[in-house]
Parts: sequence; structure tokens; C-alpha cells
Amino acid sequence: MPENNASRVSRFDQHGRQHVVRVRRAGVQRTISCDTCGWRQGAQFLPWLKAEQHLAAEHQATVDPGGRDEGEGGGRASR
Repeated sequence: MPENNASRVSRFDQHGRQHVVRVRRAGVQRTISCDTCGWRQGAQFLPWLKAEQHLAAEHQATVDPGGRDEGEGGGRASR
């Protein structure tokens, strides 16, 4: 059975454009990269949080396509 070594975080900006940051795993190290601007960073801890922060800071993309309310709880959705 193949191992899943990638996931993604996507958010929409105020103009309705979708922005995606991919999280790839190689051992304990994770690399995050933005499909929109090409930004890349290594992240051993909390890569999904860093991806969300990049989307909010650089692209003003804060609307979760899963419909989760960011104002209540603010935690990650269970997967």
C-alpha cells in the first residue's frame, strides 16, 4: 500500500481566488511550498499552521473552503 507523503492547505481570498500551499513529507522533515507565489520553507513542526499563516499574511487568503468558522474555536478540523 503506498504511503501518503503529501497534503495541502487551501484558502480563498476576498476576490474568490483559491490559494494552495502543499506540505510534503520526507522522514520527519516537511517542506511547504506555495502554488501561487513559489515560496518554499522547511518545517519540521506545525507545517499546516505555517502554511495557513503564509496564506493569510501574503495572499490575504483566510476563507476555509471546508466552511469551518474561523471565529469560533480556531482549531484545526479533524481529519
